[in-house]
Amino acid sequence: MTAAMGQAGVFAGRALATFGATASAIGALQRKPGAVRAGRIAAFAMLPAAAVAAGALMTALLRHDFSLAYVAENGSRETPSFYTAISFWAALEGSILLWILILAGYTAATAAFAPRRAPELYPVAQAVLFLVAAFFFWLAVGPADPFQTISPVPANGPGPNPLLQNHPLMALHPPALYLGLVGFSVPFAFAIAALVTGKLDDRWIRVTRVATLVAWSFLALGIVLGAWWSYAVLGWGGYFAWDPVENASLLPWLTATAFIHSVMVQEKRGLLRLWNLTLVVATFLL
Repeated sequence: MTAAMGQAGVFAGRALATFGATASAIGALQRKPGAVRAGRIAAFAMLPAAAVAAGALMTALLRHDFSLAYVAENGSRETPSFYTAISFWAALEGSILLWILILAGYTAATAAFAPRRAPELYPVAQAVLFLVAAFFFWLAVGPADPFQTISPVPANGPGPNPLLQNHPLMALHPPALYLGLVGFSVPFAFAIAALVTGKLDDRWIRVTRVATLVAWSFLALGIVLGAWWSYAVLGWGGYFAWDPVENASLLPWLTATAFIHSVMVQEKRGLLRLWNLTLVVATFLL
């Protein structure tokens, strides 16, 4: 039952993302406000679909439903409830689902606040956000399915990686990083919208200023928490041991920091337009 509910949420989210991308693209290309509104409704509906899927996985973890491969591989009856709950993002499939939930939240927030502030850019930006969401929903349906079942059902599991259940920062570090990393999808989407529409002035910067600062702040917080956690778990120098996971969060923070500084030049003097577009696209890709 839990697996079926989770899969229903993921499939519904993928369908909404695909529909939203199509409707938004049609609305942008053919200037049809009705299609844009339909895509906006899909943006609001995609968030509860993602929440249903995330809630199903969390329920399965807390109930020790070892019929799910993810729970069987990352849960155990001996693991405290706190670390059982945060093992939601202890492995690939759960992390992808958390990524989807956060992305759906950012997409819904963009649909709530952006249309009136940038009506000429919003349809294309909305289509870009839906395409990104569709990709991650596709991962959750296929190669990173968190609701894959197994048989026979084991009586217990090994629990999460020991490094992930000996410090409470496990509850804060990954979500903070994801809130930062995923948040840069919003300025990226509006940068692409500016390129597609040819409106390369600072309107796309103004409409994404809050989202950019929120994403940068969470990413910076996640990096600091990661350094603290790594120091506590691995000892002195652990964070600076060229861990590819930690570098994966540091590199986009560097380009995002440069972007936040250089956009001020564009707003005041109208310079560095191409540079700012390059920086925000690089941040998203990193």
